[in-house]
Amino acid sequence: MALLDFFRRRRDASPAALGGFLRAQAAYVAQKTVLDYCRVKAGRSEKQLFSDPDFQAALAHCRWQVFFAALGDVTALVEAHLRPHAKGAEDILREALVRLHQAALDAEPPPAAEAQAAADAREGLPHHLASLQLEPPFPAHRLPLLAEPVLFATLPVHPEQRQGESLAIKGALRFQMVSTQQELELRFDAAETARNLLN
Repeated sequence: MALLDFFRRRRDASPAALGGFLRAQAAYVAQKTVLDYCRVKAGRSEKQLFSDPDFQAALAHCRWQVFFAALGDVTALVEAHLRPHAKGAEDILREALVRLHQAALDAEPPPAAEAQAAADAREGLPHHLASLQLEPPFPAHRLPLLAEPVLFATLPVHPEQRQGESLAIKGALRFQMVSTQQELELRFDAAETARNLLN
């Protein structure tokens, strides 16, 4: 009975819950993608590698950078999901999502070394969403990902040591975004959420 109740439960539609979803999913996408790759790459040397201070510093930098980009991607994914329910009010939807994105950035201030990247993410998102709104909504498997070039630029594994692995790395990131879309559809009522954001 409890299982049936779980599947029958009312989906959420509150802006506050959606804001929490943005932040949590972006963090998950960043950590899952980066850590899984590094652990597989390290193999039996994982304990030694992850205890190295230089690697830890590079890993932390990568995770923050990918988080900022993934937060933009998750916000863009949400915009695409809700846009069909905001016809004629796309600008209002975009502005509401920008506010949630900014709140997610403010929820956990980054280290000083990452502050500029956070500021860049904050400034760039309105333009990114506006550009995406010139096209029909992209599903997760086709959404242009801000996180992809950032991931490749900051992975704490030298490019020479990841030759031939680009497709696997891209695929892992894309898989997390598709999973995010599925979670979004499961947890939120798109029409009601859009209405709440527009009011």
